[in-house]
Amino acid sequence: MMFEQIARDAETGRFDDWALSTVIDENVQSPVISKAEFLRLHAAAGITATWPIGNAGLMHVYGYLLSRVVTPFGLKGDRWRNGELAGQFGLTPAAFLLDAADAAGETVLQRVTDAALPHLAHPAGARGDVLVIDDEVPGEATFFRTTVVSAPGRSGAALVYGVHDGGRMRVVTVFPLANPSPVSLDALAAEPPRMRYNAALAAFPPRTPLRRRP
Repeated sequence: MMFEQIARDAETGRFDDWALSTVIDENVQSPVISKAEFLRLHAAAGITATWPIGNAGLMHVYGYLLSRVVTPFGLKGDRWRNGELAGQFGLTPAAFLLDAADAAGETVLQRVTDAALPHLAHPAGARGDVLVIDDEVPGEATFFRTTVVSAPGRSGAALVYGVHDGGRMRVVTVFPLANPSPVSLDALAAEPPRMRYNAALAAFPPRTPLRRRP
């Protein structure tokens, strides 16, 4: 089922809505999936990639569902399986499950993209975007955006991270935040600007220092 969905995503060009990422997780300093899995995913999508840098949608959505690497925040795929993240976007708990998406004639990547990309491309308080941070590559038009989404009436929040490069916004990753208090959001905004959450660019390695936009 997963690889059928990947094929449909490839046919419709959905992976173009996602940026580049490294498979080496910055928290555990090791790959979240094997090199064989990395290559198989990209081959299924018809995407040329060189380990360890590949398409963020493939790795952060489908790769995380395959991952069995335990991080300080648990298994990577739990964000799609446990329903918490889906709820932050006003979706049913099963929205990001493979079989639920398949039953509706959709894909998990399609659903995640539809939920996350508007919060990057057009953040607005009216849709629950309580924090927006833009960090730019010095001397470049490229910038990374962090948007924290907090749904009214729900505890927790979602963090959406992406990059505006080549004239368009692309998603890097999406994950739940347990505590979107003003103090924790201020702490997030105070962190030194750099490429985060395993993001990569063709000309810049992960964790490259950035410059905060005013």
